[in-house]
Amino acid sequence: MSCPLFFPPVWYIHLQPLLRFPLTQVCGIGAQRSSRLCLYFDPEIRGATGPLDIVFVIDSSRSVRPFEFETMRRFLIDIIQNLEVGPNATRVGVIQYSSQVQNIFSLKTFFKRADMEKAINSIVPLAQGTMTGLAIQYAMNLAFTIQEGARPLHKKIPRVAVIVTDGRPQDRVTEVAAQARNAGIEIYAVGIQRADMNSLRAMASHPLEEHVFLVESFDLIQQFGKQFQDKLCGVDMCTEMDHGCQHTCVSVPGSFYCECNPGYKLNTDGKTCSRKTIDALINYCSFGNHSCQHKCVSIPNGYYCRCNDGFTLQADGKACQASDICNGIDHGCEFKCVSTPGSYRCVCPEGQQLHADGKTCSKCKSGHVDLVLVIDGSKSVRPQNFELVKQFVNQIVDFLDVSPHGTRVGLVQYSSRVRTEFPLNQYETAEDIKKAVLKVEYMEKGTMTGLALKHMLEHSFSEAEGARPFSQNIPRIGLVFTDGRSQDDISEWARKAKESGITMFVVGVGKAVEEELREIASEPVEQHFSYSADFSTMTHIVDNLKVNICPEEGKGEIEIRSPCECEALVQFQSNTVASLTRPLAQMTARLEDLENQISNKK
Repeated sequence: MSCPLFFPPVWYIHLQPLLRFPLTQVCGIGAQRSSRLCLYFDPEIRGATGPLDIVFVIDSSRSVRPFEFETMRRFLIDIIQNLEVGPNATRVGVIQYSSQVQNIFSLKTFFKRADMEKAINSIVPLAQGTMTGLAIQYAMNLAFTIQEGARPLHKKIPRVAVIVTDGRPQDRVTEVAAQARNAGIEIYAVGIQRADMNSLRAMASHPLEEHVFLVESFDLIQQFGKQFQDKLCGVDMCTEMDHGCQHTCVSVPGSFYCECNPGYKLNTDGKTCSRKTIDALINYCSFGNHSCQHKCVSIPNGYYCRCNDGFTLQADGKACQASDICNGIDHGCEFKCVSTPGSYRCVCPEGQQLHADGKTCSKCKSGHVDLVLVIDGSKSVRPQNFELVKQFVNQIVDFLDVSPHGTRVGLVQYSSRVRTEFPLNQYETAEDIKKAVLKVEYMEKGTMTGLALKHMLEHSFSEAEGARPFSQNIPRIGLVFTDGRSQDDISEWARKAKESGITMFVVGVGKAVEEELREIASEPVEQHFSYSADFSTMTHIVDNLKVNICPEEGKGEIEIRSPCECEALVQFQSNTVASLTRPLAQMTARLEDLENQISNKK
C-alpha cells in the first residue's frame, strides 16, 4: 500500500525515532493508531473519549526569540481551538516560566476558546532563565489543585501537563517530575530545537516513546500541533485490546466497559449479554413519579435512585447531599470551611475568633503593633507584579486594627535607593492606608535590600516617624518583601534590626534567594519566613502572617488614657505605702520596749 506524505521530509526524519512504527504506514484520515497516538489530521475532529484537565507549561526564557514565541503562541491556540472545552468537558490552564513562574489562566478561569485565545495573545514573555523544575513544582502544587479548577481525583478525569521548552533546565527536574507523575499527572515533554533530550526523558511519563517529542525548529511546531492534538484524543481502549464484549465495547479514559443491544442485559461477568424478560423491559423511571433528586435507575419490578459523583444518597432514598459540602456550595468562610455530617462550619486561624456571622474572623485586636512594610520595587518585579504586591499589602492591612492607639502601619519601597511612601504616624485608618498603597508608584531599578534595612532601622522605627517609645512595650515588626538577590550586603543591617528589638518577617517570591531570606528572618526562622513561586499565588501567605503578626493577648502595657489616671495611680500607691508604714513603725517601737524590759529584769 502506498501512502501520501502529510509533512515535509524533515518532520518524518525528526519524529520517526520517537514513534513505534514507520510513518510511511500512515494512510489517510484516522487510518491507524500507534498505541496512544492518534494519527488523523482532520481539524474538525475533536477529542471525544472523555474530558481532560490539561495545563500547558510554556518556556519563555530569554533564549526564545520574539518571533519564536509567537509561533509557540500559535501552537497553543491551534490545539485549544480543537479541544471540546467546557466546565464538564476539557478544562485548560496555561502557565509560563523562565526564572520564575507566572500563571496566565487557571483551569477554572475560562470555558470559552475565544477567552483563552485572548489571554494567550496577551502573554508578555518573561525573558529570563530556564527553571523547568520550578515550573513543574508549581503545576503540581497549584495548577492542578481543586482550588484552581482541577476536578477531584476520584472523578478519574486525566490530569495532563504539556511542557514546551527550547533549552536545558537550570534546575533539577528528575525528582520533581517523578513526584508530579506519582501525584497522577501525565507529563508530555515537547522539546524544540536546542532542547536537551535527556531532560525531556527525565520529565516525561512512560512509555517515553509516547510522551517525548523533539521538533527540529519553531517553524514546525504548528504542524506538530496537529499531530499532538490527535494525541490528546486519547486511546480507544476497545481497539487496543481484546475486550471480550459480546455486543458493544465503550471506551473511557484508560479503560472500557461492555454494553448490550436493546432488549438484552449485561451478565455479571461484565461481558456477555442475555435477553431480558418482559418485566425487565419496563422502564419504571419513565412513569414520572420516582422523585429522585439526581438519577433514577430502572430495575425489574421497580427502580432506585442514584446520586451524581461526589454526592451521597440520603436516608429517604431520593435526596442527594454533597459528600464534601464545602466543595459543593458557596460557603463564604473567610479562612477555611470544614465539612461535617450533613452540614459544614467555618474555622479561623489559631489565635483568631469566629465572628457572630459564623463566617468571618476577628481582626488582629488582641494586641497592637508598629508595623513597617518594606517592599521591593526593583525592575525584576515588573509593573504588573508590583500591582499584585500592592494588593498583597492591602490584604495584610485588612486584618489589622489600625488606629493611633492601636496598630500603626508604615510603608517603604526600595530599589537602587529607598523611599518612605508613608511613615507610621501618617494615616489613622485602614481605608486611608489602602488608598495610599494603591497610589504608590513603581521605582523599577536595582535591588539594594541592605540599604532598605538600614533605612527601616534608622528612620522608619524612629519616634519622629511615629514609632512608639520602647517603654510602652509595643511590638515593632518589620515585613520585608523581595523577589531577587540583593545587590548589597544585608548581613550587618539584618542583624542590627533584630538586635534592636524589631521582629523581622520576610516574604520571598520567584527567584528570591533562600539564604538571604533566612538571614533577614527572626527566630524561629520557619515562623518568620515565607516563599511563593509566583506573584499571583502570594495570597496563601497572608493566612500565615495573620497568625504570626498578631501579638498574643496581654502583650504591651495597659494603655493610660489620661495623665489624671497616672497621677491618681501614683497617689493611690503613696497612700497605701504610708498607711502600711505607720502601723509598722509603732509595732517596731513596742517590740524594742519589750526587749528592754526583759533585759532589765535579767
